[in-house]
Amino acid sequence: MLRYLGNRLWQSALTLVLASVVVFLGVRALPGDPATTMAGEEAAPATIAAVRAELGLDQPLVMQYLKFAGNALTGDFGESVRTGTPVVDLIGATLPVTVQLALYAMAIAVLLGVTAGVLAAVFRGRWPEWVANGFSLTALSVPTFWLGILAVLYLSVNLGWFPASGYVSPLDDPLRGLYHLTLPALILGLAHSAVVMRQTRGSMVGSLTADFVRTARAKGLGGPAVVFRCGLRNSLVVVVTVVGLELGGLIGGAVVTERIFTLPGVGKLTLDSVFSRDYPVIQAVVLVITGAYIVINLLVDVLYTVIDPRIRISGRTR
Repeated sequence: MLRYLGNRLWQSALTLVLASVVVFLGVRALPGDPATTMAGEEAAPATIAAVRAELGLDQPLVMQYLKFAGNALTGDFGESVRTGTPVVDLIGATLPVTVQLALYAMAIAVLLGVTAGVLAAVFRGRWPEWVANGFSLTALSVPTFWLGILAVLYLSVNLGWFPASGYVSPLDDPLRGLYHLTLPALILGLAHSAVVMRQTRGSMVGSLTADFVRTARAKGLGGPAVVFRCGLRNSLVVVVTVVGLELGGLIGGAVVTERIFTLPGVGKLTLDSVFSRDYPVIQAVVLVITGAYIVINLLVDVLYTVIDPRIRISGRTR
């Protein structure tokens, strides 16, 4: 077990280092000059050069990266070029909003996806499977931004069931906070629930047609027990894998949803930073999201060893 975790930890650390290099070089490939943006388009060349020196942009790329990586290890991402606010404060104010939205959307996706996937696997060839497949195909086909706009127009503006925009922290008012996040979380979670449904159904079909399930039925094990104790339990590795991947995608892919519903999350911060060529903020946001994705996948790998002991055993002997 410890050897398995050790292997995963150094692999995750190496992935994070490589990701930081890609992030650093990718940000510098963006068009525009943050020094010119900060100093103003009409600023004198000497003023722009002074700003570049202050930001460290006049140094070689290797030195810039080493400084960036060293500061990032201590949690220092510098200050925003646009506002002068420490980047850590900006991320600290916006990341909780995105995490709350992603977790809420993932809970909806798991609830809808696993339920629909189990029903589709149990009732193969009958109307529950057709309904589940139709739901997943529709959820995957409809663009999130279009569905979000329709939801705001009809469910918020016309019917008044949900607020069209705004954010209330669940720490201040839990019920109002969940109420404000319900519609954007539902819109964001629908497409991901379709992925969870398809993978759950496929894995469940394989489990329910396996020899050990037929043996359990022959010994008199009832229908619900076969479905949940044999079928769903043996499908959990696939479900957990999909949920881990989708959750990482939710944290990084909530930009459009946050924009539609005017949520003060990381997505809005990222877009504003890209438009203003705010290098420190872009670097920090992308690196934090990448780190979150790596940590989620590491936790999923650890969870594998709890669900399936064979993975733990193979980890010892590898």
